[in-house]
Amino acid sequence: MPKKVLVVDDEKLIVKGLRFSLEQDDMEVDTAYDGEEAVEKAREGNYDIILLDLMLPKLDGLSACQQIREFSDVPIIMLTAKGEDMDKILGLEYGADDYITKPFNILEVKARIKAIMRRTSSRGVQELLVLNPNKVYSRENLLNLVWGYEYPGDVRTVDVHIRRLREKIEENPSDPKYVHTKWGVGYYFQH
Repeated sequence: MPKKVLVVDDEKLIVKGLRFSLEQDDMEVDTAYDGEEAVEKAREGNYDIILLDLMLPKLDGLSACQQIREFSDVPIIMLTAKGEDMDKILGLEYGADDYITKPFNILEVKARIKAIMRRTSSRGVQELLVLNPNKVYSRENLLNLVWGYEYPGDVRTVDVHIRRLREKIEENPSDPKYVHTKWGVGYYFQH
């Protein structure tokens, strides 16, 4: 089955380049040029991954990401021209799975897509921690074991997924009973 990708960017050349390159890898590519169209298409289509630009007309990328999260768990990679950390973290807080700053290398985009498609990340962390109760994993360890050594992401990606995992399984995410932090070391699961 070819993977279905939705590419959302108001810069037609970027969309064209991404579409061409992803189709070379046998992916099925759909496109949208503004945030509202992105949300509509995400609601109708059954995508494996969405590449979503941050600065979009009608509805910006973060708002589109938030709206898509209300009905779908599809992995979302934010494309951002801004390099500020705050924007990156914001993107992840709004439900994005990853971010890539422009100008990007198409090979990096493909590597990120493959890393995310291999496993929907938070599920990977969950299986790993639950199967090895009381074993403490550092963020670097989790990043390598779950996302893979070639993943060019950031250890903060792990924190975001741990937080999301806690929101799903803990009664009170700020006082976790299952997924614990060992300060200065990493994370572990306890029954």
